Amino acid sequence: MYGKISAPDRVSRNVNDIGVRDGARDDTAREVETVVVGAGQAGLSAAYHLRRTGAVPERDFVVLDHAPRPGGAWQFRWPSLTYGKVHGIHALPGMELTGADPGRPSSEVIGAYFDDYERAFGLRVHRPVDVRAVREGADGRLLVESSEGTYATRTLINATGTWDRPFWPRYPGQETFRGRQLHTAQYPGPEEFAGQRVIVVGGGSSGVQHLLEIAPLAAATTWVTRTEPVFRDGEFGQEQGRAAVALVEERVRRGLPPRSVVSVTGLALTDAVCKGLDDGVLDRLPMFDRITADGVAWDDGRRVEADVILWATGFRPVTDHLAPLRLREPGGGIRLEGTRAVRDPRIHLVGYGPSASTIGANRAGRAAVREIRRLLDREPELTS
Repeated sequence: MYGKISAPDRVSRNVNDIGVRDGARDDTAREVETVVVGAGQAGLSAAYHLRRTGAVPERDFVVLDHAPRPGGAWQFRWPSLTYGKVHGIHALPGMELTGADPGRPSSEVIGAYFDDYERAFGLRVHRPVDVRAVREGADGRLLVESSEGTYATRTLINATGTWDRPFWPRYPGQETFRGRQLHTAQYPGPEEFAGQRVIVVGGGSSGVQHLLEIAPLAAATTWVTRTEPVFRDGEFGQEQGRAAVALVEERVRRGLPPRSVVSVTGLALTDAVCKGLDDGVLDRLPMFDRITADGVAWDDGRRVEADVILWATGFRPVTDHLAPLRLREPGGGIRLEGTRAVRDPRIHLVGYGPSASTIGANRAGRAAVREIRRLLDREPELTS
């Protein structure tokens, strides 16, 4: 067994400010060395590397996932997003994804792959389990309060992603719109928009995919973005990828909310995108100033009528359960060194900011486990 970890000075100074439960002993809590929250790409990678170090599921670590089945956020993707349309899925460590039908929904392909992966490595993911809060416990442990009980853990790997926190911008008159408003997280596929006038808001890859799917069926489509879209022509190699990740990583180091890696790479000029530009489907308008009962309007007098506003406006990291630990910086984000939270070395965030891509999630899972093992190995056992 590893030695116990003393609570950081920051935590002990703030115990009285956080709440009466923080710093208390919970005699009903189950003790483990590590809790992994989330079983998407980053969480499964972390669990795999924990096993590689000799940690045993259920005894030394547990993986808690709120989703009803394997697949991470992929299981919630719309049926028309086939495996052949996704940007590319980097295989999980230790097991390749081979022979997948490109015409099959990505939710099915990746869900089955993750299921096989969990079984192959005996990761024994607990689901569906909601993690409600992580607080300071006794003897330097963290209390992870969940729907299946409380865990007292020495370290925590947070791999909760962003899917459960869709970002909905607010605009004047939004509540007056008589049509339907929905977010990418609720996108059902293009057939539901047949014969309707649809406004798609958002300059990312999801917005472009929605437009290209919906346009052949809809009565009319309008594309609105806050900033001018940037299209990327030519090959996107390792050097460009590293530069893009570095931009996102710099924000995280400064304690600012992370932006997605895609936001700094630009939109790839695929054949479908080029056709959409030629056909006028991807003819972008600047952001409207207000929403009306029957559409949207600009201060210059321009108006567009619509039956549907589809917000392809991205997601925010799911970290509210960490709020009792006060990890946020004044800039609004959680400052990291690598994957480690600067304010508490027991906590690692993977799949956050620069590690949000599938290959980044794999690397982050490995890096987090490496640092956690170093932390556990060097802490002396506390004697009574």
